[in-house]
Amino acid sequence: MTEASVYDLRGLKCPLPVLKTRRRMVDLKPGDELIVETSDPLAGIDIPHFCNEDGHQLLAQERLDGGHRFHIRKGGD
Repeated sequence: MTEASVYDLRGLKCPLPVLKTRRRMVDLKPGDELIVETSDPLAGIDIPHFCNEDGHQLLAQERLDGGHRFHIRKGGD
């Protein structure tokens, strides 16, 4: 099992959470996992859409007080 690192994007507004997540995913190898935390209310729509469009697997999505947490596995390049 891969240990996921946490990427704290709380306080950033749309479109920065998706843009920064996309940039961070470039440095990962296929199968690596990343946990993204954000306070942007639109991230609940934007991050799943990003994963679908870029071929990543959204393992879990959780609503937190004041934000969201997404567990993402990088897809193949």
